Amino acid sequence: MTRFGYTLMTEQSDPKDLVRYAVSAEERGFDFEVCSDHFSPWLASQGHAPNAWAVLGAVAQATEQVGLCSYVTCPTMRYHPAVVAQQAATVQILADGRFTLGLGSGENLNEHIVTGAGWPNVGRRQAMLGEAIKIIRELLMGETVNLRGDHFEVDRARLWDLPEIPVALAVAVSGDKGVDRFAAAADDLIAVQPDADLVSAWHTARRASGLGDGRVIGQLPVCWDPDRDAAVQRAHRQFRWFGGGWLVNSELPTPAAFAAATRFVTPQDVADAIPCGPDLDPIVEAVGAYRDAGFTDIALIQIGGESQDAFLNEAAEPLLAALRDAAS
Repeated sequence: MTRFGYTLMTEQSDPKDLVRYAVSAEERGFDFEVCSDHFSPWLASQGHAPNAWAVLGAVAQATEQVGLCSYVTCPTMRYHPAVVAQQAATVQILADGRFTLGLGSGENLNEHIVTGAGWPNVGRRQAMLGEAIKIIRELLMGETVNLRGDHFEVDRARLWDLPEIPVALAVAVSGDKGVDRFAAAADDLIAVQPDADLVSAWHTARRASGLGDGRVIGQLPVCWDPDRDAAVQRAHRQFRWFGGGWLVNSELPTPAAFAAATRFVTPQDVADAIPCGPDLDPIVEAVGAYRDAGFTDIALIQIGGESQDAFLNEAAEPLLAALRDAAS
C-alpha cells in the first residue's frame, strides 16, 4: 500500500507554525511527515531555517500516530555522527517508535558555514557518510563505540537512552555507486526522482545481501492555490532553485548563489515542472510517476509557508482521497 506524506519545510515556516501544521496534517489523514534539516533556506524569499531536531521533538509530542522522518540529515560536518545517533534515539523515544532517521551526504549551503572547512568532493562526502552510518548504527544498537576511522574519531561513546523500537535508517541515493555503497548499510531508500531503475537496483542489491526490500521514500513539490497565477508566482519566487538537480544544488554555497544561478528561470519554467493551481489531477499524475517507479512512501511539499493553512484545510483531504483512489 502506498503511503502519502506531508513535508514540514523548515525553510519556509517558523517552528511554532511547523508544529501546528504537523498536527493539522495528521488530523487530515497524512500517513507520515518528513522534516527538512537545513541551516539556511535555499532562497532568501523563503525566509526561515529553525533547528529541525527541536521541531521534531516538539512534533513527536504534539502528534499521536503519524510517522516521522528527517529528510534528510547530513551526519558528517554540521553534526558529528554520534550526536545524530543521540538525537535520533531521543526523538524515537518521544515518538513512541514512529521515527525514521533519513540521512544524506549534504549540501554545501548547509555545512560549510558551520564548520568553516572546505566542501569535500562527492567521493569523499559519500565515504564520510558510509563511516558515519556505521557509527550511528552501532550506537543505536547499544554498543560502546571506539573508532579511529578515516574521517571520524569516537572515544568510548555510548547512548544512555535507547528506544525500545529500533530506529530505521534511510539513506538518500542517486546512482549506482550509492546503491553499491549503502544498500546493505541502511534499511530504506530515499530518492528525489521517480527512477524505476534505481529502485530496482536497490532491491536487487539488498536481496543479494539477504535483506528485505524496505521502504522507498520520495518527495515532490506542489503549489496548490485557488488562483493558479498566484500559485505559479509563489512557486517561482520560493522554489525555482528546485530544478537545478542534486549535482548543482549540493555545490552552491549560499542563498545568494541559488538566486544568481536561477535568475533566468521563468515562472513558466517552474509551472512546467511543478503542479500549480487548484486542479488536483496534475498532482495525482505527478505522484503516480513515483508510485509506478516503485516508491512506497511519497511526501508532498506544499510551497509557501503562507499557504499551508489553506492547503491543509481545503485541499488535503480531497487530494488524499484522490491519491488513494488512484493507488488502488
